[in-house]
Amino acid sequence: MNIRILGAHNSETKKTKYVSLLIDNILAIDTGGLTSSLSFKQQQQLKAILLTHKHYDHVRDIPSLAINLFFENSRTTIYATKDTYQAIKEHLLNGVLYPNFFNIPETNPALTYTHVKPGIPIKIDQYSILPVKMNHNEITVGYQVTSYEGKSLFYTSDTGKGLTDCWKLVSPQLLFIEVTLSNSHQEFALQTNHLTPQILQTELQNFQRIKGYLPQIIAIHMTPEQEKEIKVELAQTASDLNISIEIAYEGMQINI
Repeated sequence: MNIRILGAHNSETKKTKYVSLLIDNILAIDTGGLTSSLSFKQQQQLKAILLTHKHYDHVRDIPSLAINLFFENSRTTIYATKDTYQAIKEHLLNGVLYPNFFNIPETNPALTYTHVKPGIPIKIDQYSILPVKMNHNEITVGYQVTSYEGKSLFYTSDTGKGLTDCWKLVSPQLLFIEVTLSNSHQEFALQTNHLTPQILQTELQNFQRIKGYLPQIIAIHMTPEQEKEIKVELAQTASDLNISIEIAYEGMQINI
């Protein structure tokens, strides 16, 4: 399984992009930095888009992907909770801000939608997908993706503390986990349901207690202005746990 990080941050700058992952060139998770990272041909190869929740930095490129597919007479399927799907229809592809490509063209729309429910596995091509409820907004799901070879990753998307129930459901070889804020912004992280390196340390200790191991860990969704501070703090967390924690960056590729 090849994973390419198209976007690794929660803010867009000249050097950073909103979060988006690409698996084996055909399966995308979140679309924050999707179309700006892929050619028209690469976009047409996408068999499915997994959306974690409705926040802008995770769904931003849905309209641009839709119109690109429309003009190339191609299509893909959006997998999302009803909450996320309704937000896209009402606020992005609403016929005012942008055309509703779930209905265009009428006979074979550029986008189709499949409903996702936390805890209910789905099958997409060669992959088994398990959506898992996370502690963020009203309905946020992380995704465990397992290939036919048994290779697996789990992407938390945005989440706050208290992941015990989540850890009981997943057993990935590779864990993408958000670390949005530095320890100096811990109070804000708790208010907005995000993680800091300090909170992450507790959550990883709980993972190890529950599962008996720790997977390969990659921190993602960092605030660019705090990235230097977060990296130093993550190094301390890794040292305390006697593990390695990698930092996601745009263009990063991982094979498992």
